[in-house]
Amino acid sequence: MRVDTGHLTYCTNIHAGKNWTEDFHALKQNFPDIKQRVSPTQPLGLGLRLSHKASLQLSEPDTLTEFKQWLQQNEAYVFTMNGFPYGDFHHAIVKENVHTPDWTTQERKDYTIRLFYILKALLPSGIDGGISTSPLSYRHWFNNKEDIEQAKQTATSNIIEVVKILIGINQETGQLLHLDVEPEPDGLLETGREFIDWFEKDLLVSGIPSIAQHFNLSADQAEILLKEHVCLCYDVCHFAIGYEDHESVLTELAQKRIGVGKIQISSALKADLSGTSANRALIKTNFAMFNEPTYLHQVVGLKKDGSLIRYPDLPAALEAADDENILQWRSHFHVPISVKEIGLLQSTQDDTVTLLKLQKNKPFTKHLEVETYTWEVLPEHLKLPIAQSISDELNWVIHTMSTHKAC
Repeated sequence: MRVDTGHLTYCTNIHAGKNWTEDFHALKQNFPDIKQRVSPTQPLGLGLRLSHKASLQLSEPDTLTEFKQWLQQNEAYVFTMNGFPYGDFHHAIVKENVHTPDWTTQERKDYTIRLFYILKALLPSGIDGGISTSPLSYRHWFNNKEDIEQAKQTATSNIIEVVKILIGINQETGQLLHLDVEPEPDGLLETGREFIDWFEKDLLVSGIPSIAQHFNLSADQAEILLKEHVCLCYDVCHFAIGYEDHESVLTELAQKRIGVGKIQISSALKADLSGTSANRALIKTNFAMFNEPTYLHQVVGLKKDGSLIRYPDLPAALEAADDENILQWRSHFHVPISVKEIGLLQSTQDDTVTLLKLQKNKPFTKHLEVETYTWEVLPEHLKLPIAQSISDELNWVIHTMSTHKAC
């Protein structure tokens, strides 16, 4: 739906489908109710998530035509897609395999290009379209800095080839499509700093001469095109886990003219560990309730000296729960953005509010996507019917942004 600063939607990775038939069934089952609750008088956007298998099915002309007709009939439109998870995302052990195949592979490049051609066919006129993607690869798959640098080079080369496709689409149709790279804990690109450094030292360094030669352009023109077609996906949960200063990150991005393709509006789980040993033990027990086997729940701890300690998954943090040097935990568990207090635990909702306020005061993207996808693995007291859950999240965003008026 259209809001003051752009288009608001939710990511359909919430729906548990293994192929397009199941995905489409879930949309038919849930979308009309969500739209009625959230946007009864205007079209509502969809942040479409397609697995590799589903993308192959939706690429079939008849299937794509059927979906386009359904979108029109139901006052829905697609302007952003989630191209991060390639395979199953529910009812399976995902963990670090969410990065498989990574950007060092032909499979990831082909899948992403296929998604862009689907988005090209679905995108309404006058709107730019974006696809979020993985932060190149998973850090712990590499043994040393040399291997990491080689992976970055290969991944960057593949992304540049995708950019050439996007430039060609823009020249042909006028549609602006961008790839939105999504830093996350333990990705090769984990933080805002790492994303910006990669953009300047890898993407631009390799991409400018490649784009300039391919399209017979100047270096300045090639740089402009790279910055149009590769952006940051600002997942608030991921940046909050790293205790990042949102305003500082956005200021540097603006100074360097690096775009934010979309905000993924999300909150992480956090806990205050600065109390007594007895209170710490209770918090550990409460945190352990979120130790489920489907997804990686990386934890970043804030130490008394201000430094950070990182754990690759929740069990490793639980084993270190008695370390009195740690003041706070933040975990990669996408808890509902509309909930701030979770028993003895909290969410990083304040970070989400901060970022939405920054967007309201000085818009830095046109795409806003709610990405709470863990409903099936939440503790029972937090579970609600899916359509109600998604509607509550979207309405919370609308209310929060209307409360924080632009300065």
